[in-house]
Amino acid sequence: QPDDLTKDASKMILVVEGISAAGKTTWCNQVASASLLPESFAADRKSQPVQGAQAAAYWTSWNAKRWSDACFIEQSCGLAVCDTDPLKLHYSWCLRQIGKSTEAEWQLAWQAARRAIAAQQLGFADVYLVKVIDAATARIQMQGDSSRTRTNFELHLRLQAPLLDWYRVIEQVFPGRVHWELPADLKIPSMPSNDRRYAVQAFDALLASLPEAA
Repeated sequence: QPDDLTKDASKMILVVEGISAAGKTTWCNQVASASLLPESFAADRKSQPVQGAQAAAYWTSWNAKRWSDACFIEQSCGLAVCDTDPLKLHYSWCLRQIGKSTEAEWQLAWQAARRAIAAQQLGFADVYLVKVIDAATARIQMQGDSSRTRTNFELHLRLQAPLLDWYRVIEQVFPGRVHWELPADLKIPSMPSNDRRYAVQAFDALLASLPEAA
């Protein structure tokens, strides 16, 4: 039987991922509220540059803040559950894959993230839970949730295919750390802490293994 992370595992950061309306926030609130890092966005984000080195630095800084908050929860509670990956570099890559961003913007994004990982301001989690959902079910869940306005829902549907590609590569780089479902509780196979949390070599291996731009 799998171990209960909340009781038996060492300190750990767990990431929950999936597209908009996949159900990740609902799962996090129901199962992991005591150790949750919610999805959040900087209040001043709409006044920031949307492209260029400043934009890459701004979002990397915000992601680093979320990572720091996750590390604090981990130290305090033993387990931090992140609603969306603090690294979040996959978003820039996915946009590039579907033609909604440029190669230049992607280069700026990964270079900023790499510097942050080298400085231990961003890192890789210990466990990733990735929810796969079909478009029809996601659309039903979106329409049934009146608590949030999902203006970019159709875009997020298009992002699921590259998002899954990204985490398949994470699985290659960090074998055994990606699980393709959200369990009924936190009982998933326990893992030792990720000793390559800040490994630039692992980051480089991730980039080298990503599919070519469509």
